[in-house]
Amino acid sequence: MTLGNSMLIPVLPAIRKQLSITSFQSSLLITVYSVMAIILIPLAGYLSDRFGRKKIIIPALIVTAVGGAICGAASMLMAHPYGLLVGGRIVQGIGAAGAMPIVIPLVGDLFKSEEQVSGGLGLIETSNTFGKVLSPILGSLIAWLSWYAPFLSIPVFCAISILLVAVQVKPPRKEETPVPFHEFVHTLGKLFRKQGRWLYVVFASGGLAMFMLFAFLIYLSDTLEEQFHLKGIGKGFVLAVPLALLCTASYLTGKIIGESKARMKWMITGGFVLSAIALFFTMTAQGLVFRIALLSVSGVGIGAALPALDALITEGVEKEERGTVTSLYSSLRFVGVALGPPVASLLAARGSEQLFWTLAGASLLSAVLVLFGIQSGAKPAPRNRRNRQVVQRAGKALQ
Repeated sequence: MTLGNSMLIPVLPAIRKQLSITSFQSSLLITVYSVMAIILIPLAGYLSDRFGRKKIIIPALIVTAVGGAICGAASMLMAHPYGLLVGGRIVQGIGAAGAMPIVIPLVGDLFKSEEQVSGGLGLIETSNTFGKVLSPILGSLIAWLSWYAPFLSIPVFCAISILLVAVQVKPPRKEETPVPFHEFVHTLGKLFRKQGRWLYVVFASGGLAMFMLFAFLIYLSDTLEEQFHLKGIGKGFVLAVPLALLCTASYLTGKIIGESKARMKWMITGGFVLSAIALFFTMTAQGLVFRIALLSVSGVGIGAALPALDALITEGVEKEERGTVTSLYSSLRFVGVALGPPVASLLAARGSEQLFWTLAGASLLSAVLVLFGIQSGAKPAPRNRRNRQVVQRAGKALQ
């Protein structure tokens, strides 16, 4: 999922020039993919709980491959392929929604002990983080062959994934009766009524963080090519700089915050304030190095906030409820991914000042929301045994 979206960011200017489309139109290739993830991640998780993880993951990867093939074929065979590119990306998003999110509960199915599950999830998160750094470099490298080559690479990556899942993944037999859909929806509503408003603050802050990240990556990709005439692999490496620092900050934050909710709250607040300051000064920055440095500082702030937001959910929500909440949180973060590229394209067309005022304002808004909307000492209300069982099963479904 990470490569399927972020890999296209350095290629969007080339797609725009090749197809003679606007920056907004090219950004929609990112947005439509993310919108499908927003809509279908919960449904795919629920279906995987009813029919089995592999029975959803493998068809989902096939659908993703078909979407990539549609985009590649349209690019090669049609004079005006934009419409089919958007359609192919929609198909890709449908497939991706049923792949990566289901991997998380699959780890819980495969391992019994908490230590094994934590180790498996840590490996997945490490792979996801590495994908964020690698994606602009890999996208630029593949696009060196042709502007549409990244689309054709999707079926290749999917084929490798399908083979590995089919051969290596052997989930245990299901022992629990699937939750009826009406009970699933009822339990979900009851969960959010009892947890209080702090969950919505975490959701909003996570979405705003991803909005800022993808907006400034789109801006940076366009600026590198149009103002500094930097293309190809060199451009991919430059785009990877703020992402690498973001990932480093995320790793260090995870080590620092521990189980202290107060530390999590102040790390999130401080990260967003740092990002806002960096984005504000980017408006007047001159020269490539200074801009990269400021956007990298913004990336550090976002990187410090994201794992603390994740940890707040982990520490602030009962174990039986975490699956449900984290799955919805992941889906809501894709709202930011979907909105970032088109908003960046529209605002940058009017001048970079409007874009960075918006991004700095979004970062400050996130800091204020966390500062006043989250009480680090708050604890979830206890539940009876039956509700815990239903929520646990619903959580597995949503993941």
